[in-house]
Amino acid sequence: MPSPANSLRLPAEWEPQAGVMLTWPHPHGAWADSLEAVEAVFRRLACAIAQRQNLLINCHRPDSARRLRSTLQAAGVAPSRLFLHSVASDDSWARDHGPVTVVQNARPRLIDFRFNGCGNKYPAAQDDAINAALHLAGAFGEVPMTASELVLEGGSVDSDGLGSLLTTTSCLLHPQRNPALTLAEIERRLADLLGAERLLWLENGCIEGDDTDGHIDMLARFVDPRTIVYQSCDEKGYACYDSLAAMQAELEALRDRDGRPYRLLPLPWPQPKLDRDSRRMPASYANFLLINGAVLLPTYDDPADERAVGVLRACFPEREIVPIDCLPLIAQHGSLHCLTMQFPAGVDFSPGTL
Repeated sequence: MPSPANSLRLPAEWEPQAGVMLTWPHPHGAWADSLEAVEAVFRRLACAIAQRQNLLINCHRPDSARRLRSTLQAAGVAPSRLFLHSVASDDSWARDHGPVTVVQNARPRLIDFRFNGCGNKYPAAQDDAINAALHLAGAFGEVPMTASELVLEGGSVDSDGLGSLLTTTSCLLHPQRNPALTLAEIERRLADLLGAERLLWLENGCIEGDDTDGHIDMLARFVDPRTIVYQSCDEKGYACYDSLAAMQAELEALRDRDGRPYRLLPLPWPQPKLDRDSRRMPASYANFLLINGAVLLPTYDDPADERAVGVLRACFPEREIVPIDCLPLIAQHGSLHCLTMQFPAGVDFSPGTL
C-alpha cells in the first residue's frame, strides 16, 4: 500500500485538524420556529470548537455576521480563532454542502461536490453555491478546490484515513442523486476523487426521522482503522429495528484490509424522542464530531446519554468528551455531525472583511 503521506486519500476525522465550518441558522430557513433554541446549541458548539481550533462560519447576511462576532467574542471565543463570511444559504447542514478535503502528497485539496438537497427534497441552490463563493473570497487561503459534478454529501461517507470508506447503498445509489451511475461507476469516481481503495457498502440501516436516505454518519463510524462504532437498537417495536439488526450483521461480516473482522462497539439506544406533531425524531449517538483533543457528542436528555459518553471515552481516552444537548436539532432531521465540516491540518482559513 502506498504511504498515506504520498497518496491521494480522505483523512480520518481523528487526524489533526485546522478547523471546522458551520453555516449559521437564520430566520428565513427551516429553523424559523425554533431559532432561539437552535442558536443556543450553535453557540455551545462554536465555543467548544473554537476553544481548540479555528472556526469558519458562514452567515446569511453581513449584519448577522457582525452581530455574531460580538456575541461569540463576549462568550469567550478568541478573535484569532474566528473566521466569518457572509454567504447566502438555504439551510445549516454544513456536512452536506461543505467542501470535502483530501490530502495528496501531504497537501490538502478541497472537493466541491454537487449538493441537490438530499435527493431533491429541499431547495439547495444557495447551499450548492457556498463553497465556490467562499473559495472566491479566499476563505481557504491558497488551498486549491476542484469542482465535481458528482452529487455527494459529506455525511454519506466515513473514512479510516487509509483508503477504506464506509457508506450505504440507500444513499449513494439513490435515484435522485446520480441516476446515470452504477455502483461500479461511483466506486471509480470516489477512487479518482477521494483516493478510495475500498468501499464498504451497507445495504441495511436506517433511523426513523432521518431524511438523508441513510447517511452513514447516523449509523456507523470508524474510530480507528480497526474499530467501528454503530448505533444499536434494543427497541423491538421500533420501525427500523430489523434494518438496524441486519446492519449489525453486515458490519460483523466486514473485514479490514488485512482480512480481519472489525472490532465493533455498539452505541446505546435512546428512548423515543417525538416532535410537536408526535413524529419520531432521529436521535443517534453515531453523529458525534471529532476535533483536536475532544469528541463532541450529541445528547438527548436521555438515560442512555451517559452510556454513550462511556463508549466514546473508551474509544478516545486521550480526548475530552464534550456532551452537547441536540434535542432542538433533531426536530429538523439531523444532529451535531450533520451541522459541521472539519478541515485537516494544512488548510489555512483567511479572514473575511466583516
